Amino acid sequence: MTNSDIKGPQATYEEFLAQGRFMIQRAASTGEFVFYPRVTTPTGATDLDWVEVGGGATLHAITVNRGRSGSTNVALVDLDEGARMMSTLPNVETAPIGTRLIARIENDGDAPRVVFDLAEGDAA
Repeated sequence: MTNSDIKGPQATYEEFLAQGRFMIQRAASTGEFVFYPRVTTPTGATDLDWVEVGGGATLHAITVNRGRSGSTNVALVDLDEGARMMSTLPNVETAPIGTRLIARIENDGDAPRVVFDLAEGDAA
């Protein structure tokens, strides 16, 4: 096996997104879910496996950047699995903290990315 055969956590995550799969890591010994892809958990566990995310999440925080060309937002999202990630809600300008969200993979840019939509019944 050469160094080019070994993929790091980020490359593995991006490969899953390219396949249309939203996967995060979970430590087998502690059950701890982590995001952003890494080689160890914050508590030091190194036995990380990849698991599929259910897709449900809650909005933790959001900021809106307004400019002449339109508005964009940056959101902190708590996945139902317990990990927190930074993303965006592309189909709305903003939403109340605590709003339920659903993850999806967007392929509109240079590379696939995870974005979030308002869950049914939580339309702002």
